[in-house]
Order: sequence, then structure tokens, then C-alpha cells
Amino acid sequence: MVRYAEPGAVEWVESGGGPLIAVPETVLPFWAGADGEETASDYDRACEVDGHVGLLPVGDCTALVLGDEPAATAYLPDHGMFVRWCAGDSEHEVLASVPPATATAQWGPETTWKVPGPVRLFDAAWPGTSLADTDQVRVALEPGTYTVRTARVQPGPETWLDFIRLHLRTPR
Repeated sequence: MVRYAEPGAVEWVESGGGPLIAVPETVLPFWAGADGEETASDYDRACEVDGHVGLLPVGDCTALVLGDEPAATAYLPDHGMFVRWCAGDSEHEVLASVPPATATAQWGPETTWKVPGPVRLFDAAWPGTSLADTDQVRVALEPGTYTVRTARVQPGPETWLDFIRLHLRTPR
């Protein structure tokens, strides 16, 4: 089992203030971020997502927008979910609280997300073609249809987390 609090064991992604987005690698060139010639940029579309998650078309796929607040976010493959660090004193405290908080989380309604394979999680303001210079992480998802559910948990008096759980429903 991975001890997540070991330095370098978890890669956190942060934004400059807007939403994060998980874009399938196959369509990264189609995500223009805040750039673009349109009246409403891709970033503007991502900012319009109401709630914890939403889906946006990108090329011939969809991307998962992590909305609500610009919290530092990591993907924990052992739990099959994104963890958003809304409040907490330390990474160790936040990550140690994940297993017990998962067991008691009140999960919201599900969303269905079709994924062609690995995705990149990054600040929605960045274009998909410029990720080498940004704060981003590769999430190795299997191709298929995922159910996505969210929960806000408060495992301690000063610790708040958002969970975005991905469950592979049907492999492609």
C-alpha cells in the first residue's frame, strides 16, 4: 500500500483561481483554455459549470470539469478518486483522513463520463498544447464508461475535503 504522505508520492495540481479540468489525452490539442478567438473561450465554458463536477465537449470526447472552488487536487488511484484539499493543516493529515472519510461520505448523484484512456488534470485556463510548462498530472484511466460521484466531507474540525470518485462501469 502506498503511504501517500511520503514526499513525491502524491502530485497536487492547483489553479490560478478557476476550475481544474481532466481532458482526455487524445483531444488535448482541441482544448484552447483562456486563449482562443471565440467570444466565450473554453475556460469561460468551464467556469460556467455549476457544482462540484460537470462535463464539456472537447473534440470527439468530453472533459470532466472540477468546479466549485480552486482547491489543490490529487488523484489517488488506490481509491479511484480525485481528492480536493479545501482545508487542512498538512498533507499528512489530509491524506490520512481519506480512508475513514470515504467510508462515511454521503455521495451525490452520479454523472456518466466516457473516457478513451488517460487524461491530464490541469488548470482550465491553460491550452492543452502548452502543458509542459504547467502544473498538471497524468491520470492513467482505462478506456470505458465511468460513473462519477462527489462528496464533501469534514473528517476533522479544521479539515474539509471534496471527493470525486470514478468507478469504471463498462470497459470499452
